Amino acid sequence: MERMIGWLKTSEQKMLIWVNRRPSGGKRHRFLNKWLSTVTHMGGATFTLATALLYALLAPAPWSLTGWQCLTAVIISHLPVAIVKRKFKRLRPYQALPGVNTGHNPLVDSSFPSGHTTAIFAWLVPILLTSGVWLSLLVPIALIIGVSVGWSRMYLGLHYPSDVAAGALIGSVTALAVNYSWVGSAAAGIN
Repeated sequence: MERMIGWLKTSEQKMLIWVNRRPSGGKRHRFLNKWLSTVTHMGGATFTLATALLYALLAPAPWSLTGWQCLTAVIISHLPVAIVKRKFKRLRPYQALPGVNTGHNPLVDSSFPSGHTTAIFAWLVPILLTSGVWLSLLVPIALIIGVSVGWSRMYLGLHYPSDVAAGALIGSVTALAVNYSWVGSAAAGIN
C-alpha cells in the first residue's frame, strides 16, 4: 500500500511539474500564459458570486432561478472546502517543491481542495442543468472554462492535480444537490 501511495504522490508531482512548466517563446505560449493567468479569476469568489447574483436579479426565468442555484451552490460548496482545508494542512506546490513557478502574491493557506475549482464547477453545473436546447453549445464552453480554471491553478503553482479533482467533485456534487433539492421542493409545492 505504501508503494502505491508513493507512486501516486510521485506521479502527481510529475504531472504538476509538467503543467507548471514555462516553455519559452512563441505566440502559443504567450497566449496560454495570458489565458491561464486571466481565466483563473473566473473561479474566484468575486466572479462566481457577483455573476450568480446578477443572473438571479436581472435574468428572465428560468435563468433567474439558475442564478439563485449558482449562488447557493457556490456558497454551500465552500463549507466543506473550509473544513477540509483546516483539517488537511497541505502545503501548496510552490511551498513544497523546488522550482515551481507561481504568480504574483501566491496564496499561503492549505492547498487541498482547490476553492477556485470548486467555485467554478458549483457555478457551471446549474447553468448546464438549465440550458435545455442550448446544452450542446454550452457543454464545450463549460468544459473549456472549468478545465481551464483547474489547469490554471496547477499552472500557477497553487494546487496539485488531486486538489483540482477534489474541487471539481465538491463543486459539481454540491450543485447537483442544490438543483435536486430545488426541483424536489418545487414539485412538492405544486402537488
